[in-house]
Amino acid sequence: MTVDPTTALAAAIRLNFDLFLRVMFTEINGGTYLHNWHIDAIAHQLELMRTGQNRRLIVTMPPRHLKSIAISTAWVAWMLGQDPSLNFMCVSYGDKLAEKHARDCLKIMRSRLYKLAFPNVRLARTTTGDFETTAGGGRLSTGVEGPITGRGANFIVIDDPMKGADALSEAARIKVKEWLDGSLISRLDDDESGVAAIVLVMQRLHEDDLAGMLIERGGWNELRLSAIATHDEVIPLTRGRFYLRREGCALHPARRSLAYLHDLRAQSWYYFSSQYQQEPIPRQGNFVEREWFQFYDKPPETGVVIQSWDTASQPGLGNDFTVGITARYYKGRFYILDVYRARVAFGAMERAVIELCRRYKVDRLVIEQAGSGIQLIQRLEEELPDGVPYPVKVKPFESKTIRFEAQASRVQAGQLFLPREAPWLAEFIAEVVGFPNKRHDDQADALAQLLANPPWKKPTIVNVGPELADETYSTGLSDEEVMDNYLRAWDV
Repeated sequence: MTVDPTTALAAAIRLNFDLFLRVMFTEINGGTYLHNWHIDAIAHQLELMRTGQNRRLIVTMPPRHLKSIAISTAWVAWMLGQDPSLNFMCVSYGDKLAEKHARDCLKIMRSRLYKLAFPNVRLARTTTGDFETTAGGGRLSTGVEGPITGRGANFIVIDDPMKGADALSEAARIKVKEWLDGSLISRLDDDESGVAAIVLVMQRLHEDDLAGMLIERGGWNELRLSAIATHDEVIPLTRGRFYLRREGCALHPARRSLAYLHDLRAQSWYYFSSQYQQEPIPRQGNFVEREWFQFYDKPPETGVVIQSWDTASQPGLGNDFTVGITARYYKGRFYILDVYRARVAFGAMERAVIELCRRYKVDRLVIEQAGSGIQLIQRLEEELPDGVPYPVKVKPFESKTIRFEAQASRVQAGQLFLPREAPWLAEFIAEVVGFPNKRHDDQADALAQLLANPPWKKPTIVNVGPELADETYSTGLSDEEVMDNYLRAWDV
């Protein structure tokens, strides 16, 4: 028996949403569809919504990666094919954007292949922003704060609830949140079947945007798809598969290459961190505020070069990073030249220390005397590689939080300068401002160690506990006099 290819394709897209999206993409814009694993990751989460295993989903991802086409248009059309009696309410920040998504959804549902795959779906009313099926289901499109009185929904899809230009307005953010809690949530038909769910898909705009508020509130599952992976991560896909995303890899290189993303990040690290990395940098942190950072176009050519290392115990997925921060100290200011951050084995870490010391002609090498740092210090002391200064051993006594808090005043006083453009800049600022509430704190710890050990401090006893108080170094001079003497010795 010969099966017609079109009939076979219709049967296949009826069963698989990810395949449905591939095929229907041309119905929306006529372009070439470029599949990627992140579409399967989204499809997996949407399947959990369909089957009632998850009822609150947040998908955060960068622009131009098919988030609206996948969720607001194709998925809604496919779901209505599965059950024409379902009611969807689809919300965007403005009526025009909401209507565009609705038109795209109608394009799919009016296509020949859709009708072949879902012959039981009939449109009873086809107003662009509010169409219904003969089974009583349909799709209502509206803007934030748009009219929804008297309407209910089995599924609510919130797609970009705020324009980027409004993100810095606290009043605008509050308005969106109050509309969600006061009006939109009440429209959900929370029946006994459990088919009542909300999907929020957006690019992050502010640490206190709608996604940030819901994540902090709890009870929501988030699929975070950053443009450049910040850590190794295992992500579930459709049909029981998993994808191991490696740190430093682009989300979809065929759409946005790594070189393109690095260039974009260099142009605006704040914008990139929020909308592309899904890690908005707070303007006010627990200890350090974003506005406290100073920036330079070109660092001073003279001064004392200091390098601070916070080493990880071992490499591998889920472990801490080894971080090395190189800075030039000049006239009371720290100019950060480079930030090394990687999960590496001991041999690679040792080679990195030697190479970076030689590259920047480091004068003062500060290493935390803990974990693998102890072994690193011993190796450097034994081998004394050319171009590597004798290491300054720092034995931490207080907690990371206390050590960091003690140095925050230096940042507030404008003593820390960062380059205007650097590939590591966005993640560095995000971690420092977000400390101690970020996933990792290695950069913040290395920075605190750097600031706590300026070049005039005696390099034998630093950050000690009370058991070494009797060995406290004293010159009989004030800190300013010691600093002046030290800088004159370095011809600064």
